[in-house]
Amino acid sequence: MADDTQWAFPPEAQPAQSDVAFDLKSALDAVALLRSEVAEDAFTATILGTERVGNGVVIREDGLILTIGYLITEAHSIWVTLNDGTVFAGHALAYDQASGFGLVQPLGRLHVPALQRGSAAAVSKGASVIVIGHGGRPHALKARVIAKREFAGYWEYVLDEALFTTPPHPQWGGAALVGEDGKLIGVGSLLVQESQGGESISGNMFVPIDLLEPILDDMLKFGRPTRPPRPWLGMYTGEAEQRLAVTGLATGGPADIGGIKLGDMILEVAGERVTGLADLFRKVWSLGQAGVEVPLTVTRDAQILHLQLRSGDRNDYLKKPQLQ
Repeated sequence: MADDTQWAFPPEAQPAQSDVAFDLKSALDAVALLRSEVAEDAFTATILGTERVGNGVVIREDGLILTIGYLITEAHSIWVTLNDGTVFAGHALAYDQASGFGLVQPLGRLHVPALQRGSAAAVSKGASVIVIGHGGRPHALKARVIAKREFAGYWEYVLDEALFTTPPHPQWGGAALVGEDGKLIGVGSLLVQESQGGESISGNMFVPIDLLEPILDDMLKFGRPTRPPRPWLGMYTGEAEQRLAVTGLATGGPADIGGIKLGDMILEVAGERVTGLADLFRKVWSLGQAGVEVPLTVTRDAQILHLQLRSGDRNDYLKKPQLQ
């Protein structure tokens, strides 16, 4: 995501104080710019890059920032910039792979109001919302919710119900999704294409804020939720025409070591037919926690192969943040 502050949405696309019943400036000022640097030998460096730029939302009076985890995964340095230009160092406090949320603790007092958390469950399709990126009103966008549905990502990620909005915000990563009551209802994750009525619509996908509350205390205490880690294969899978094809492999990951090859078509998990990307991941996760054996049936060059993979804990492959 490009770090370009010399742009603005057209005035008619920006929210105005007269449009809302809450303090718009306070909401805008709660969104900070995050810059992170990652070592070149980090596990995620080749996929996510060594320099990452996005947004974060202040969610507590002590300055705690909520963001999307890929911005801070394996970061050895983080810088937080406020709308008034003030810059603070930050520490990658926690990352939850299941939800995708990350937490950053600024190493200084931010003196900006926290954005109160709401509930995505209470937001209906068609609702008016505001997508806020760092930079104040010029980088805030009036939008609407176009879908609430399951989302599966090729990196072994599933949300039971994600939020999808349009028009798209170009600086979506970690952006705040704010409801009509001025409360935070989601955190920006992706730019997506949604199909509605045969038409392709560009938009953003947001992780619902409801997923944070059950895990927040654990993340603050332990850096991750204390639930058993899910089995991870390091296998990037694409879905097209009801077929699941391996499109990438994490070097040295369980699938790579276990004999999976690019182009393999996934048919079964533990003898059960898979019906889609989300179904594939859920069937793998249902076998137990990280370390469990995962039997896969694949097709390769018109042959059916039965492979036995020893799953791993994705967190074991990541560089851990160190407080300087």
